[in-house]
Amino acid sequence: MRRPGCLALIAGLVLIVAAAWVLLGWSGSGPATKPMNVEIAQGSSLASAATQLEKAGAIRSASRFRLRARLFGGSGSIKAGEFAIPAGASESSILSILQGGRAVQRLVVIPEGLPSVMVRDKLMAADALTGSVGVPAEGSVLPDGYSFERDETRAAVLARMQAAMKKYVAQAWAKRRPTTVARTPQEAVILASVVEKETGKPSERRMVAAVYSNRLRIGMPLQADPTVIYPITKGRPLGRRIRQSELRADNGYNTYASPGLPVGPIANPGRLSIDAVLDPAQTKALYFVADGTGGHVFADTLTEHNANVKKWYAIRRARGEM
Repeated sequence: MRRPGCLALIAGLVLIVAAAWVLLGWSGSGPATKPMNVEIAQGSSLASAATQLEKAGAIRSASRFRLRARLFGGSGSIKAGEFAIPAGASESSILSILQGGRAVQRLVVIPEGLPSVMVRDKLMAADALTGSVGVPAEGSVLPDGYSFERDETRAAVLARMQAAMKKYVAQAWAKRRPTTVARTPQEAVILASVVEKETGKPSERRMVAAVYSNRLRIGMPLQADPTVIYPITKGRPLGRRIRQSELRADNGYNTYASPGLPVGPIANPGRLSIDAVLDPAQTKALYFVADGTGGHVFADTLTEHNANVKKWYAIRRARGEM
């Protein structure tokens, strides 16, 4: 016959073992052997989330997870979204991830000056998006990084890009300086797209915008090479030198063939180029040419410009490019 004290001791040991089992299952390493993403649908309960976690291999048992979550998880509710679960994550850390709402951030990044055909390429290459989109109107997308959720439509993401451009142009236009040559917001976007394609240096944008503004004021052709290339490739790289016949082509975009702005944007300009067109630098410069360092040198007169061109050609010859 067992003594009462012995039974109590056994019961106590059982309780200790059970408590240790519960705590170890809550804070110990989980079964996931590699990082994974788990999708929790909108309106999911703890039970349905636990089932999804077990199915994905993030936890060993949905029922035990629910029990421990109720005991130790507090009163916070779980969030919907796609969540990144680290390899070996404990049940405790998994619940914290779901309650904290730290959903996976997916981004599609549109660089400044990207043409619309390549904006579409970016959207179509984002596997987590659904549906299809056509090529958006050139100059209608604001370059930036745009977050999206898995299974969101490409059309919805594109709509956000275009709404962002419309909003920014309206704000910038309201703050335009009297020195701008743009008569409408659309003209500002057109000229900004040319500026964007002509220089990759942020510090030069207002000077390049000023040169083109000065040319427009006196009816001098812009003579911007990217406007020659655009109708040939729709903004994709040309991959060769421009032909003389292409410099003479009268197609509405070629600013060698006719003065004034192109008939439309040749890329999607960024904020800095839009701002530069609406507040160009104060200068009399009418010319610029590459300086060999990734930037440009500017000149007021053709004589100065020709001397700068000679220096640029000498640099290219020294590099073996001519």
